Amino acid sequence: MIHRDLGFLTVGLCLVYGISGFLLNHINGKDPAYKTTEVTLQLDTHLTNEELTALWADRKFPQLKKIMAIDEDHSRLMLQGGIGIYNPVTGVADYELHSKNEFIYWINKLHYNKIKGWSIMGDLFAFSLIFLAVSGLFMVKGKHGIARRGKWYLTGGILIPILYIVLG
Repeated sequence: MIHRDLGFLTVGLCLVYGISGFLLNHINGKDPAYKTTEVTLQLDTHLTNEELTALWADRKFPQLKKIMAIDEDHSRLMLQGGIGIYNPVTGVADYELHSKNEFIYWINKLHYNKIKGWSIMGDLFAFSLIFLAVSGLFMVKGKHGIARRGKWYLTGGILIPILYIVLG
């Protein structure tokens, strides 16, 4: 009965850690909580900062907050939610926008333990998983239980991480 009730209680936490863990496992150098959109525009060449600001405002581009000189051939475009570069010689403006996926952002914060007081919940969840794992060993009786077939699955489950450590 405790195993069942605790199992129901931990489903939400399992989903948070499972989804976040999967996304973080496949991060490939990018934060999964943010989506980056890259855009290249062909604008007029040799625009002054004032002309570029006016042109930018006339189009439906992201809000241009500031233009800063990088060197003679490039200007940094500080955008609402992003950043870009304008090359006055070629007229090419490249920019990227970053938007936050709120759900992924928050479950990753929980996973990384970045919310005050969450470590207590994380510890309770960890001990709950230990309890569920150990108590689950003795729930099934007979030929599918720990004394027979179950012992082989248990052995496999223990060997998998050991082999990854030894062979890795």
